[in-house]
Amino acid sequence: MKDSRDDILGRIRRRLGRSAENAAAGRTAIDAVLARRAQGPRPAPDADLVARFRDRSEALASTVEIVARLEAAPAAAVRYLAAHDLPRAAVAWPQLAGLDWAGAGLRVEARSANGDDLVGITGVFCAVAETGTLVLLSGPETPAASSLLPETHIAVVPASRIVRGMEEAFDLVRAECGELPRAVNFISGPSRTGDIEQTLVLGAHGPYRVHIVLLAAE
Repeated sequence: MKDSRDDILGRIRRRLGRSAENAAAGRTAIDAVLARRAQGPRPAPDADLVARFRDRSEALASTVEIVARLEAAPAAAVRYLAAHDLPRAAVAWPQLAGLDWAGAGLRVEARSANGDDLVGITGVFCAVAETGTLVLLSGPETPAASSLLPETHIAVVPASRIVRGMEEAFDLVRAECGELPRAVNFISGPSRTGDIEQTLVLGAHGPYRVHIVLLAAE
């Protein structure tokens, strides 16, 4: 995919009379502008980002369970599914495949979701305390469909990846990725719409339920 994109952009540059060197210089100039940009007014920062993230997430109809470490995530997922009488089968990001899902009583397939999958388990790139938002980047090991197609989305969130606001989230993307991925998804609670007669409906364009397993020690 990246090779195809580079080929297309290269042809556009050539038709415009620009070189790869010019494009690189342009990116450097843009990075410099972003680095020195002045931020607008912002709310005062919270002393406890984890508490703020949890409060905002729950206000948006997500549910949250705090556990210590990643190894406890499978049991937490099963507790949530059992409490809501949901199926003990899920798809998960390949990077989570090494956890002991079977030992917790959950059948997990490490792949992207399709229309028949009811539960999707993902990690996050980071999470935003100010808005209770999950930030997910698409990629081979982090397929976007796993958080969009199933009716239930379970997200595993390390406390160390919670940042103050959207500004810090984008700074982190630029610092760790170098360039934007194909897609950046922002998830703030279950999917919802009020388009029809201003009646709020959950699950219209994505999951009905979002459950967050928050890793306090990671």
